[in-house]
Amino acid sequence: MRKPSHADAELLIRLYEMRRDPELRRGRMWFLTTFKPAGWSEIKSRYLSHDDEDRWFRMVTSYWELVGTLVNRGVLHDELFFDHTGEDVVTWERCKGWIADARADIRATYLYQFERLVRAHLAFRARTIPAFVAAEAKRQAAGNGARAAKPAKVAARGKRAAARR
Repeated sequence: MRKPSHADAELLIRLYEMRRDPELRRGRMWFLTTFKPAGWSEIKSRYLSHDDEDRWFRMVTSYWELVGTLVNRGVLHDELFFDHTGEDVVTWERCKGWIADARADIRATYLYQFERLVRAHLAFRARTIPAFVAAEAKRQAAGNGARAAKPAKVAARGKRAAARR
């Protein structure tokens, strides 16, 4: 796998700047807190109406589909992206209950890149988090051992110094 480049970092920062857009922020907040549809039919009748909620629904889903496309196509380094956020996973959880009906109604590939992004992100977590936890436990165990050894060394030095006096 290629290493992340400065271009990847610049694109990641640009995506972050997009997320900071006030309207997209309102949409993301609404999507993650207030948006709780019973199914696709409710979304279709209630949210696809050209009001604020309709705009937020479209902004949030299209933002994550865009990010998914960039990551899945290799334009943005996947692990660099996965290291910095988890909002894609949380947002996708809000889509899982209605996506099958939406795809049947709209097109089979609706939000496909977003779904692929989240699957890859979860696989990344499954692969890296256990390794991180194990390494952290090992580091802490070694650190505790070093801390325990340090007072013993200080005490031994003190005894030697006292014996010299």
